[in-house]
Amino acid sequence: MRIAYISTCQPRECGLATFNENLMHAVDQHIPFSEHGSFVVALNDSDDKHQYAYGDNVKFVISQERLADYQSAAAFINSNGVDMCCIQHEFGIYGGRSGVYLLGLTRLLKVPYTIIFHTVLAQPDPIQLSILKRLADRAAAVVVMTKKAVQLLRSVYDITSNKIKAIPHGVPDFNKLDTAAVKENLGLPPGKILLTFGLLGPSKGLETAIRSLPAICAKHPDVQYVILGKTHPGILRNFGEDYRTSLMQLAKKLGVQDHLIFISEFVHERKLHSYLSACDIYITPYPNEAQITSGTLSYAVGAGAAVVSTPYWHATELLRDNRGKLFGFNNDQHLSSIVNELLGNPSELRSLKRNAYRYGLSLRWPKIGKQYAQLFKAHIKTEEKPSLPEQALMQVTSSLSRTLTWKAFEV
Repeated sequence: MRIAYISTCQPRECGLATFNENLMHAVDQHIPFSEHGSFVVALNDSDDKHQYAYGDNVKFVISQERLADYQSAAAFINSNGVDMCCIQHEFGIYGGRSGVYLLGLTRLLKVPYTIIFHTVLAQPDPIQLSILKRLADRAAAVVVMTKKAVQLLRSVYDITSNKIKAIPHGVPDFNKLDTAAVKENLGLPPGKILLTFGLLGPSKGLETAIRSLPAICAKHPDVQYVILGKTHPGILRNFGEDYRTSLMQLAKKLGVQDHLIFISEFVHERKLHSYLSACDIYITPYPNEAQITSGTLSYAVGAGAAVVSTPYWHATELLRDNRGKLFGFNNDQHLSSIVNELLGNPSELRSLKRNAYRYGLSLRWPKIGKQYAQLFKAHIKTEEKPSLPEQALMQVTSSLSRTLTWKAFEV
């Protein structure tokens, strides 16, 4: 079986790129390899095809806002012996309003595709609604990661149940690490560590966590809150580091600046595992419920962290059965109360970590990859696919000269 994955791709610093890389490796453990192997069609966020130093598995690059690239990518996939196309979907990584250019690619595909929706909006605008419905209608299968997402696809987007498959967000094969040794290796101070990681932006609710620190530090003066992650590229491009600066100013105003550690780094999985092992409590303070999938939350549970979170959609599912604690949106007093209670009750803290780790075993990538492999096998076409040498393929795709029009992308 040969699979073409359409996604952002490492070394681009993007959670979707990490997800796709893990998915590829996990699926490869469960399907027979084709002679030429699966490959990636990568999304760049500029017109520079050499923007990122991709590995050999990237065979085609789409510049996000270049319409012709989507048509050329479809021709490349159609002509290269592909059995299944797997598309990672977020509205923001594809060109045109709400990523409408992707429709031009899917309309031209002659092979079945599975689309993975990482975001499902409960109140989409008409364009978003139409795009997602059309992508789903043409797909062989639609994958989401939570029961809530399945419900929304049915009720809001009117997608038939037999096309939808719920597969949880995968996590690496985390081993248990020695907390004290990890803290020392990371250069973290002694004492209690609270942690949040991910790309920074106003939608993360970090202000609530910082506002909770005075009450937490009053009872546990050795607490340090580590915010790990770079500023989101879109935020950085438009506003620089204004958001991070505002968080620092808030901490200073509250008198807790010495209890706040910023680490502006996009860490890869091994180092992330170390930080999750070093923390006493992991906090996800999203300010509203409309977070259908959180890779950071999945990683925290998979690593066996004690998670305290707001009750956004993914968290309410993943943290049930005492796998974590929930606090109210934008409610710093509720958060500080829960954190203080847990830090003062080591047995409860250990229980949360134990429950999370046990459940996280079911989320390991080898198990998740098997579910995807079975899904792909169920939907591939049985007829032979033409396969051209890569040089010939490049000649084919480079010769595409028909001007694309808006009609190709009507929604």
